[in-house]
Formats: sequence, structure tokens, C-alpha cells
Amino acid sequence: MKRILVPCDFSDPAVQAFKFAVEVALKSKGEIYLLNVVEVPIMHETVLMPTLYFEQSLMKEMKDAAAKKFQKMKDKWSAGVAVSTFVEFGSIITTLRAFIAEKKIDLVVMGTHGASGARELFIGSNTEKIVRTSSVPVIAIKKSTKLSNIKNIVFPNDLSLENEQLTMKVKELQNFLRATLHIVYINSPAFFQRDVDTKVKLKDFAKRFMLKDYTLNVFNDIDQENGVTNFTKEIKGDLIVMATHGRRGISHLVSGSIAEDVVNHVDCPIWTFKNDEES
Repeated sequence: MKRILVPCDFSDPAVQAFKFAVEVALKSKGEIYLLNVVEVPIMHETVLMPTLYFEQSLMKEMKDAAAKKFQKMKDKWSAGVAVSTFVEFGSIITTLRAFIAEKKIDLVVMGTHGASGARELFIGSNTEKIVRTSSVPVIAIKKSTKLSNIKNIVFPNDLSLENEQLTMKVKELQNFLRATLHIVYINSPAFFQRDVDTKVKLKDFAKRFMLKDYTLNVFNDIDQENGVTNFTKEIKGDLIVMATHGRRGISHLVSGSIAEDVVNHVDCPIWTFKNDEES
């Protein structure tokens, strides 16, 4: 977690993401990339105001305004961490993905407003879209969170012994945070199995990946999303770690992704990773 990207629209969730990223960078001895992406509307040329001149003037104003806001954030919260700032113009999701690749980003820390109802179904939040497609781990932050307060990590999964890439990433994060890992299988009508069988799988999972400082849990609920949310509340979890399948289009609308739903609907931070082993 040396190269940390914080997409920034200067909203409160974005500011909270930056403050959290500063704590991560201090602990990892990393650096932060603050990026403001501006989606510029298409301009139409007129005799009185040529398009090119207008766009260049507008973009300069936007860059100058962003630079002032960035400086205020750095002055107030950077705490000696190396912070580079950028303003890009274009599609938010496409720009972020290109930036992640170009700068060799290790982690994205992103504020989220969440989404609900029709907006969630047809549009979704930008954070949810990044969660679905990012090639690196993403931490979604909705409200002020102290890194030092993260002591209990909720790790819901299907207990597949093949999920090595995901589980190794989670172990690295647990070690970094020095937190307790709570592995949980959500037993719902759609994914029902007997507790006696699940407990065997839980023990096999912990043994296979040589886990330390952990608990093994079975939690019954009406569906996966409610199970993750309610289990987290019950044990007072501070962070949820989940895989996302990166579904798109019709597949996303029909099947969805539990990780993306949880990002939209819970208040505690969510760490997500696109599990290539299941893509």
C-alpha cells in the first residue's frame, strides 16, 4: 500500500477518504495521489465565443479552483505525507482506470455517498463502478474513520479453498492492521447448507490458509447482503473485506454483486478486491 489513489470531488466523503488515506500512508510509508476528474459537457461553437477558447478558459478556471481546494486539504490534513495532485478531464471511470494503470497504484481509497432505488439499479455510485472494475483493492469510506480503530475485520466468503489470491490479500491487510479476522459463511435460503457441514468447511479453510487471530462463524439470514450487514452489526465489525466478481451489463442487473450492494448500504469501511480466480 505504497501508492494510494484518492479520487476527490471535494465532498465530505472524499475528504474523509483523504484523511483515512493519510493514516494508511503514514503507516505504510507510502504516498498519496489526489485526483479530481471533471466530466466536461460538449460545447457548441458560436460566432461570439469560439469553442476552443471557451473550453480552454473553462478548464483553466476549473484547474485553478481545484488547486486551491487541494492545497487547503493538504495544509489541514496531510501530516507530512507526500501528496501529489492532479486534475483530469474526461469520463470518471475510464480516467480512474487509466490513472491506476499509469501510476501503478496499489490501493484506491474512495469516498462514497452510496446509492439506492432506481438510481442504484440503473446508474449506481461511481465508487460501486470502481469496485466492480478496479484491478487493485478499493477501500470505500462513507464517514470519518480512524485507521487505528479498525480492530475487527469481517470476512464473508463461500469458503472455497481455491480463493488463494483473495485470501492472501486479506491476510496481508489483517497483518497491516493487526486486527482480528472474523470469517463468516452467510447461510441463506438461496445458499443453504447444514451447519455441521459448514463448520467442517470453516475449519478446513482456516487450516488451508494458516490463519491466525480469527473466529469462525455461521450466520443465518434471508439473503447474503442482509447477512453480511447484520453480522457486522452484531459483532461490531470495523471493516468488511469482500471479493467482487466484476459483473457488467445484463449479468450485473440479474445477478448483481453482493460486495457492490454492501458498499452502497453500510456505513463502515469496505475493502474490496476483484477476484480474478472467479472472473
